[in-house]
Amino acid sequence: MSFHDRGLTNYHAGLAAEDVVCREYCEAGYSAAARRWRGRGGEIDLIFRRGAEVIFVEVKKSRDCFRAAESLTRRQIGRISAAAEEFLAREPQGLLTPARIDAAFVDSHGRTAVVENITMG
Repeated sequence: MSFHDRGLTNYHAGLAAEDVVCREYCEAGYSAAARRWRGRGGEIDLIFRRGAEVIFVEVKKSRDCFRAAESLTRRQIGRISAAAEEFLAREPQGLLTPARIDAAFVDSHGRTAVVENITMG
C-alpha cells in the first residue's frame, strides 16, 4: 500500500469515526451545529448544541480506545481550545457562552469512549 493509499484510508476511517460519534451525540439529544469547522486557530471535528451550551468534540480513532486517547496531545488540545474560542466569539454571548470540549475515542470496531470537558483553556 502506498503512502497516498494509506492516507486516503486513514482519511475515510476518520470520517467514519466522526459519523459514529455524531450519531451517538444526536441520539443523546444534542443537535449537530458543524462538522470539520475550521478557524484560524485550527479545526474542530464536530460541534454540537444542547440548549444554550456549545460542545466541541475532537474525534480520535485507533485500533483501540486507549491508543486513540494516547494520540491526543497537549498541543492539539491547545489548538482546539483556540479554535473553540474563535467559534464562541461569534456567538451572541461571546466567550460567556456555556461550552465544553469533549474527546471521543473510537476503536477499530466502532466502539466509542467519550471524555467530557477535557479542558477549556
